[in-house]
Amino acid sequence: MSLLVAGVDEAGRGPLAGPVCVAAVILDPAHPIGGLNDSKQLSERKREALYPLIIEHALAWRIEFVEADEIDALNILQATMTGMRRAVCALSPAAGHALIDGNRIPDGMPCAATAIIDGDASEPSIMAASILAKVARDARMRELHAQYPQYGFDRHKGYPSAMHRDALQKHGPCPQHRRSFAPVQRALAAGAQHDLRHLASGT
Repeated sequence: MSLLVAGVDEAGRGPLAGPVCVAAVILDPAHPIGGLNDSKQLSERKREALYPLIIEHALAWRIEFVEADEIDALNILQATMTGMRRAVCALSPAAGHALIDGNRIPDGMPCAATAIIDGDASEPSIMAASILAKVARDARMRELHAQYPQYGFDRHKGYPSAMHRDALQKHGPCPQHRRSFAPVQRALAAGAQHDLRHLASGT
């Protein structure tokens, strides 16, 4: 049997809230999937259409979420690396080699690995992983919007848009906000100062 190669990519390193999502995909050469591309170059509609095709035709796939509290405990880089390792370790059949989008290889990988800068623009398996990660994370953020509608997670998906920053200042962080990120820390500090002023004034 030929060596099985997994593509690995993430979505959600930059947001202030929600998980980082990592996907690993082993494509089946006997079932090529047309239209693959870096998820950032595809419309939401196209990503949503490709997602079930990848799930159906891949030899193996895995999606891993690393939640906000673990991001805060590890830092976002190590949380991403942890998610990548978990995703590859969970593949069945197992990968013999992993292609990692970016310039770093996670520690403790179960197989040989190669880091490829901008791999999501050149390697179909990484493209597929980027699509799974992006679609799965967007779906999670829509679920979180139902819990915390005041932040508009369904619109900005946790990224630091003006709308999100304004909501963060107005409402303070929710449990899904990453406390290790500077804008969230500033919102926490502002809230603490507000509370102290109220205590001092007796209101």
